[in-house]
Amino acid sequence: MSKKMIRSLCLAVALLAAPLSVFAGIFVSINIAPPVLPVYEQPLCPGDGYIWTPGYWAYGDEGYFWVPGTWVLAPQPGFLWTPGYWGWGDGVYLWHGGYWGPHVGFYGGVNYGFGYGGSGYQGGYWNNGRFNYNRTVNNVNVTNIHNTYNTTVINNTTVNRVSFNGGGGTNAQPTAQERAYSGERHVQPTANQMQHQQAASADRGQLASVNNGHPSVFATPKPGAFRAQGAVSRGTAAPFNGAARNQAQQNRQAPQAQARQNAAPQYRQPQQGAAQQQRPQQSYQQPRPQPQQQRPQQQPRPQQQPRPQQPHYQAPAAPQMQQRPQAQQPRAEPRPQQEHR
Repeated sequence: MSKKMIRSLCLAVALLAAPLSVFAGIFVSINIAPPVLPVYEQPLCPGDGYIWTPGYWAYGDEGYFWVPGTWVLAPQPGFLWTPGYWGWGDGVYLWHGGYWGPHVGFYGGVNYGFGYGGSGYQGGYWNNGRFNYNRTVNNVNVTNIHNTYNTTVINNTTVNRVSFNGGGGTNAQPTAQERAYSGERHVQPTANQMQHQQAASADRGQLASVNNGHPSVFATPKPGAFRAQGAVSRGTAAPFNGAARNQAQQNRQAPQAQARQNAAPQYRQPQQGAAQQQRPQQSYQQPRPQPQQQRPQQQPRPQQQPRPQQPHYQAPAAPQMQQRPQAQQPRAEPRPQQEHR
């Protein structure tokens, strides 16, 4: 009997013997690291109550294969999906299966995108039995789904597409809150999710050894809908170019959400712009230097120097005073005539 057959039998026995409460436990250990997460677009959400479950690399008899991300109806209102993840320990890579629960627990710090940035879930929340979708990370048609909102997601994790924790992968450790969530009641993946994974394992186009990290189907609108309209196949997904490209593709899925996001800073910008425009208005009151410029205009007074004209008027007055001796000369002539008497 081959090692692969023994491993498969052991795995089957473990699955059959595992109780539902521990379905999210560790069942697979591999000494080969899983491939990096591919970049893909998110299919349109099919309706209310569907929760996005990101794609992941599973392991089968022929090695790693890609299980497409898909929209899944929650098993009950109020439940959220915690993705599974690969973790390095004791010289092997261990698979920690995903599960449903009232909170999103620890999933290795792996950035699966679409609200699963490595810790928690920013893609939406339950409110009075209805799930509210964050359109900044989800592809939602607001014509059919009205319970939506827009909140910018800030991802402070390292920008990469690594698909495992430890051993050269992410260095995340569960927080105290995430440890507390691990003790809550958890529910195994739904039957549709299990059938979805089985269908992926039977498709050779999903094998990493065949597709070199680029599966034939990246994501589906519903579990098992590999060939349905809206499925993201190799021809519709962008080539791998890092997490930044994946984030850009996510933003393209909600152009109206981007418009509203851009509207928020646009409303702030006019306020700042208005404040900046008021400053030049205040500086417009600075014609104060203009009166200073008028003062030199008052200086043409030296140009109007009428004062030098006053000596010109005094100059002709002087020769008029010189005529007085001419009047005295005729008076002095008759005096010698009186001496003849």
